[in-house]
Amino acid sequence: MMMFGVKVAHSLPGRTRFYIPKQLETIHIETWLRSFPGVYSASYNQVTGSLLIYHHITLSLYSLKSFIHKYKHTLKQAACSWKKAIPIIACGTIFLVNWYLQRSSYPAIVKALSYWVSTFTAIGTSYEVIKDGVIHVLKERKGNANTLTAASIFASLYMKNPGSALIITLMSTISELLTDYTSEQTKHYIHSVLKLDVSYAWRVKEKGVEEKVLVEDIEVGDKVVVFTGEKIPVDGIIIEGNGTADEASITGEYMPREVSGGDNVYAGSVLQSGHVTVTVEKVGEDTSLSKIVKLLEEAQDKRAPIQNIADTVAEKMVPVSFGLALLTFFFTRNLNRAMSMLVIDFICGIKLSTATALYASIGRAAKEGAIVKGSDHIEKMSKLNTVILDKTGTITEGTPVVQQVIAAEGFNQEDVIRLAAAAEKNSTHPIADAIMKQAKDWNILIPIRDNNAQVETTVGKGISTWLNGKRVIVGSLRFMNELKVKTTNLLQHMQNDENVIYVAYDQTLVGVVSIFDKIRSGMHRAVNNLRHQGINDIIMLTGDKRTVAREMARRLKLNWYHAEALPDDKAFYVKKYGRTGAVMMVGDGINDAPALAHAHVGVTMGAKRTDIASEASDVIITSDNPEMLSELVGLSKKTMNIIKQNFIATFAINGIAILFGALGIFSPIVGAAIHNAATIGVVINSARILWLGRETNESQILRSA
Repeated sequence: MMMFGVKVAHSLPGRTRFYIPKQLETIHIETWLRSFPGVYSASYNQVTGSLLIYHHITLSLYSLKSFIHKYKHTLKQAACSWKKAIPIIACGTIFLVNWYLQRSSYPAIVKALSYWVSTFTAIGTSYEVIKDGVIHVLKERKGNANTLTAASIFASLYMKNPGSALIITLMSTISELLTDYTSEQTKHYIHSVLKLDVSYAWRVKEKGVEEKVLVEDIEVGDKVVVFTGEKIPVDGIIIEGNGTADEASITGEYMPREVSGGDNVYAGSVLQSGHVTVTVEKVGEDTSLSKIVKLLEEAQDKRAPIQNIADTVAEKMVPVSFGLALLTFFFTRNLNRAMSMLVIDFICGIKLSTATALYASIGRAAKEGAIVKGSDHIEKMSKLNTVILDKTGTITEGTPVVQQVIAAEGFNQEDVIRLAAAAEKNSTHPIADAIMKQAKDWNILIPIRDNNAQVETTVGKGISTWLNGKRVIVGSLRFMNELKVKTTNLLQHMQNDENVIYVAYDQTLVGVVSIFDKIRSGMHRAVNNLRHQGINDIIMLTGDKRTVAREMARRLKLNWYHAEALPDDKAFYVKKYGRTGAVMMVGDGINDAPALAHAHVGVTMGAKRTDIASEASDVIITSDNPEMLSELVGLSKKTMNIIKQNFIATFAINGIAILFGALGIFSPIVGAAIHNAATIGVVINSARILWLGRETNESQILRSA
């Protein structure tokens, strides 16, 4: 039985011998296998290619072979990187040898041999480039960057100057190798920040016994133990123990979080201290970490308009280069000058630097705790005119508390909370959390609804259910009026900036509850920073009453607000503002999803964001830090500025090189060197986005204080 070149020689329960038809480093393969859960020992013989493994009897051969294949894959990747360097070494060596022999007093046959070796080396090392350039012309009826390179190589050989062909191949290969390396580094950067990199977990068996198992074998409902310094392998809830978790890769929060019983933890975060037992809720591809990685991988397929422009401009420059070469040769009759037009192009610099900048920007955003679902959203964010903020859970913390309870005549405060809790006890709305917390604090026994009566929800207005054959209604004054509830003038006792919830029973008002939800920490700075980024209009949308919205807008110095807005209303306002410019909508709940979908850039923010809102959005901010909004806008503007810099630099440097080449000031070799150096330079300029320093503003000063 063969798999990935690995053959099972024989297998007994707990003992398997493999045959690997390739010599491997003994200590490396043995160490690799011993790190696999369930493997007790591994012994490899280089001479025979035999690998003897003692392992747990439940360990499958498929798992073992897959793990061996991963090792061979890492070797293959290393070999591939060396293969890419072979043309550079070959061209450089042959060029120097040929240059020395042609200028020395060696016999003519030696010089001729050196000439032909140089010629075949130039063709052989650039075979893939020549092949791609020719095939592209035959299939697409137009040339590309490789077509230009192939033409310049053959022109050099036609002029019996293989040294020039070798240098062209050498420089273009170096350029390609460095740009590939830069792109791979950006990919590696994202995956190094966002990878689980855990192959086993400690599962708790019956009677509290711990066993080391593969992460793939963990199932929902299992209990796993995580010790100090280990990565948490699953999403789940802590049921025992406490500690400090570094969740920077998941939430973007740079400060570790104190976790204990009842807290959620996420795969990929690191337990810096303590030890905890976790009930597994999500494993494998269902974890938050896996979803983030998947979103980032999908983001690379979504191209920004600027990329399409770059590709179009680059492709149109190919015939221009050939045309310039023909004109130069026509007027000068100098093939060397004409060749300079071919070795210098605008394609590589424009296309590679643009793609690298956008990809690096997505990687940088991921590091800071924001998932951008496509490079097109980076470009859109750089052109924003308006930012629309939902109130609850975005502007405010989304964890409101009961501030005041006022009972109507004939009822007391406990009656108000008791009836409200009966209706709200199965709701996930933040207001329900506040009411349930108050009921718990007052030790109120919550009555059971009639025959487990269902709760009817009217989005943006309130809820209702049945208790003792009578209807319980919790919601806004508008909702009470629609359902013809008898109300009294209790509102005059409440402050204008409070959120008031009415509670009614049997069509009679029982009382009102004042809910307080404070403005999220950092929101004032976020609004100010957005204005510094050039955002003129910052609007608030909320389902709350007008008095609450007006006070909130006044505190944050917003341009305007829209109160008592239902989901359809929010979508309407987003479309309305979108007619005059690019709009970013920021929200976190189900009722924000329509507005998020209609915005040019939809953003969900915070740990309490709903799955529906995340699905409808273009950007997911995993932390509760609102300053990420201004940082994202700033990052997008920097990215687009760098892309513009690259456009200008590519055209300026290559344009000057073409002019000097046409005038005979530069030789084709010098032209090729300048062109490839320019390409390398603009790609590095794009890649620096990954290491750009964050904006130094008041928020960073306060954090470090």
